[in-house]
Amino acid sequence: MDRLLEIGKDIKTWSGIGALLGWDQETYMPEKAVDERSRQQAALSSLVHEKMTSGEIGELLEDLGADDDNPMGDESRCADLSRTERAFIRYVHRSYRKETRLPGRLVKELSETRSKSQSVWAKARQENDFKSFQPWLEKLIDLKLETAEAYGYDDNPYDPLLDDYEPDMKTSEVQRVFSDLKADLVPLVKAIAESKQVDNSFLTKHYPAKLQEEFGYKVLEKLNYPMDRGRLDVTAHPFTTELGSDDIRITTRYMEDFFNSSLYSIIHEAGHGLYELGMGDDIRGNLLAGGTSLGIHESQSRTWENLVGRSREFWEYFLPSLKSMFPENLDGVDVEAMWRGVNKVEPSFIRVEADEVTYSLHVMLRFELEQKLINRKLAVKDLPEAWNEGMRELLGIVPERDSDGVLQDVHWSFGLFGYFPTYALGNLYGSQFWNTMVKDIPDVYTQMASGDFTRILAWLREHIHQYGSSKTAGELAMDITGEPLNARYFVDYLNSKYKTVYKLD
Repeated sequence: MDRLLEIGKDIKTWSGIGALLGWDQETYMPEKAVDERSRQQAALSSLVHEKMTSGEIGELLEDLGADDDNPMGDESRCADLSRTERAFIRYVHRSYRKETRLPGRLVKELSETRSKSQSVWAKARQENDFKSFQPWLEKLIDLKLETAEAYGYDDNPYDPLLDDYEPDMKTSEVQRVFSDLKADLVPLVKAIAESKQVDNSFLTKHYPAKLQEEFGYKVLEKLNYPMDRGRLDVTAHPFTTELGSDDIRITTRYMEDFFNSSLYSIIHEAGHGLYELGMGDDIRGNLLAGGTSLGIHESQSRTWENLVGRSREFWEYFLPSLKSMFPENLDGVDVEAMWRGVNKVEPSFIRVEADEVTYSLHVMLRFELEQKLINRKLAVKDLPEAWNEGMRELLGIVPERDSDGVLQDVHWSFGLFGYFPTYALGNLYGSQFWNTMVKDIPDVYTQMASGDFTRILAWLREHIHQYGSSKTAGELAMDITGEPLNARYFVDYLNSKYKTVYKLD
């Protein structure tokens, strides 16, 4: 067990170095450095893969009695180990089983292609040029299909790709959840569309980026984000990355004609960062020190962004400070107007700026399209047209430029097929956890209105963060709420909130 933990720490260290190179590429790296950086990333990926698939790990797992029937090790051999150590065995067994199925050549080629593809995507998005990105996307899909075949699957090649981000969940389960969610969302969107629209014009005035940044830091301080263990930087597509237990970096982007964009990106990414910063001492620095699934990770970011950041109580506390910084923009804007303004529901082109109600529809579109791509039911050349048709069907709008449509997200340029569904799953997990938390902290809304978010963070630390990957998403849901994932909590939350925002009957 000690030797397995030691190897795991080595893998974690090398992964952190790779994350540092990736963060640098997204923030400060010179444009001309992309080819060399792709080789550096490929070399590191190969090294991590070699360590994760070493014969020594296989022998150690065998000594511990870990196999598909006993992923946490043999009961008799592991009787003296803690539950966390048993969970570590399960994590390594799962990773080893998947990684040993991937040829080293494929791992290296994927890493190098991702790095180059991301650079091409960034330029294609800037120049509204999908055709320049098309051959890279085609290559990535070929590589991801090869990956799916190497992993193996029973029904759908999308299953093993989804499993990379949401372990043990099947495509059919996501389809069922999304179908139910869509049935609830469509009537709500329709009712809102038929009501008097919310005025948020004061949020589209001129907000200098420097002042937005200053306000963002004020919010981070109140949310207890420790800047001596992280950074906030600017990038084209906001993200969070873990370089180590005490180095979690978040990013945002500033739009001077739309205040919501940077603030809610900062809060969203802070939610991810706070999760990574909250790992327990018993897993610190080892492979369990990370989010157990992207659905759970997204539950944390969406909780802070929406359940906290878009609450009336949040603005009861922060509006006076914001008005002091932007007095002309917010003249006459009270808490009610601000709360309704930041919760305006309106179909839009950009996923990361979508409101809570329509956001999941953006995710459903991407989920449907990448399933078709992976199952060879949609050619990459036809993707822009399919995207626009899906936008028309789900949201009733069609982007005029691919930069606002099929090119807007960075995920496909990294080959992250299977990632998108986790965004919507995060909304569901987050609402379910919140429902339990408000029972445990009855005065939570009063605390938020006074600018005190410490007990929210403490509750999340106690019930979710400290466990990292030692508990699965399903185990967390059962342990915290007493039931498996249930979309009803999210639907009830949306209906209750937006019937008030839009004064619906």
